[in-house]
Amino acid sequence: MPRPTPAQLAYGSATVVLSTFAMLLLSQARSGLGVAVVTVAGLVLGLLVAVTVPVARTSRPGRTVRTSRPVAGSGPADPARAQARPHADSLHG
Repeated sequence: MPRPTPAQLAYGSATVVLSTFAMLLLSQARSGLGVAVVTVAGLVLGLLVAVTVPVARTSRPGRTVRTSRPVAGSGPADPARAQARPHADSLHG
């Protein structure tokens, strides 16, 4: 089982605390059983949030990344346009 990321821990913990607090205020639970039910519901909700937080994925080896900029040295697609604006490449650094 993979370890949870810091983002998953932060979102899950914040969800547990805030949702439990909000449910206790809204339900006005005073008995031990009511507080226990609200606490378990907050923990389950926090667990669901922590599990569903999207994990940043790294690119896999062999996978091509497409960019909108042409690769350096590949030459212009339209030579007539390149002659009309010779300084266009120096603007994009």
